[in-house]
Amino acid sequence: MTSEAFIVIYNKALDLVSRREHSRHELKQKLNKRFPETMPIIEEALDKLAINNILDDERFAEMYLNSRARKGFGPKKIEMELYSKKVDSIFIDNAIEAYESWTENAENELKKKFKGVESTDYKSKMKQKQFLFNRGFSTQIIERIL
Repeated sequence: MTSEAFIVIYNKALDLVSRREHSRHELKQKLNKRFPETMPIIEEALDKLAINNILDDERFAEMYLNSRARKGFGPKKIEMELYSKKVDSIFIDNAIEAYESWTENAENELKKKFKGVESTDYKSKMKQKQFLFNRGFSTQIIERIL
């Protein structure tokens, strides 16, 4: 039964990973939900996926960061989302440092949201700053573009 259970769990994990990248924690949660009370077998399947370089938290962090950055989110928000997915902080920091277009992304989001409206008065400038801050951009990036 154990080897049959391992094969079923491993194949389901492969199926999930083939659709999109997952963090180890995220995949463990999904498999545990589907196959309760089989945590040792799930861990064994996850270990095999990691050994075969199919499951990689570092690659997941890079892919997730690129995806969210393209959607206009800043480094702080993406960092918190990756922490919630239990990705190692070293992988998160490396991915954030490797991405170079944060200022450009913030400018694009600002243009998209405030279509050509110049921030002439204090109130409109604060509104734009708050928008970028809520998107996850740091105060250094915000000050640089406003």
